[in-house]
Amino acid sequence: MNDIRLIVTDMDGTFLNSEHEVSPEFPEIYEELKKRNILFVPASGRQMLGITKYFGDKENEMAFIAENGGYMIYKNKELFADKLEVQYVEEIILAIRQIAGATVVVSGKKRAYYETENQEFIDYIAQFYTGNKRIEDLTKALDDSIFKIAVYHLEGSEEHLYPALKQFEKYNLEVVVSGKYWLDIMNKDINKGNALEKLQKTLNISPQQTMVFGDYMNDIEMLKKAEYSFAMENAHPSVKEAAKFEALSNNNFGVLNTIKNYLSNN
Repeated sequence: MNDIRLIVTDMDGTFLNSEHEVSPEFPEIYEELKKRNILFVPASGRQMLGITKYFGDKENEMAFIAENGGYMIYKNKELFADKLEVQYVEEIILAIRQIAGATVVVSGKKRAYYETENQEFIDYIAQFYTGNKRIEDLTKALDDSIFKIAVYHLEGSEEHLYPALKQFEKYNLEVVVSGKYWLDIMNKDINKGNALEKLQKTLNISPQQTMVFGDYMNDIEMLKKAEYSFAMENAHPSVKEAAKFEALSNNNFGVLNTIKNYLSNN
């Protein structure tokens, strides 16, 4: 392998196991990456606070790609922040209300917002979103910058959400299946790949010096920005097709296993 300087990983289904846990080996491996001047970057559909909470004091040294590429920071400084137009938010919310079984979360810079009173769902999203707030009517303007509309469907996002919501691509918006149960709507060209490219240019790091890990369709664009692209063993088939290599499953902490192998051989 070339001299890796940047390692970028999705979080859910990739870096974290199915219990949303970080491998106990991570602190030791992270210190070795620091010694070698390799930047470790989590890249997720989660809001920023839902990612940084896993890394404690290390947050000050790292870069983070949040909101599927809509918000990026490096060493606690904002590199990029995107914003959805208010009129789109209203129309999308109204459309989601027409889909049986769909639940919406509006992800803003300050916090995430929802309408549902379902406590089980509220507890569930607390794993991914921090500082959540129930709003009676999400079609009313919020005093926040909105990065993304996330929609959940227990019976599957690819089948039950995408067919009904892909119409919003007409407004130059990205409508992407981001997980088995989740779909995200953002501005056009907002994706993890474009965010990663911005970070590479900022740090003067090439795709040939970049290693990337992912498991779902919202990871495909960033896999294309790295010479060393890994799909998890548990990844969606289209992700395995896009990646050049395969890592062990997230429950076997395949990201860290691959990194350890690289460190021991270089």
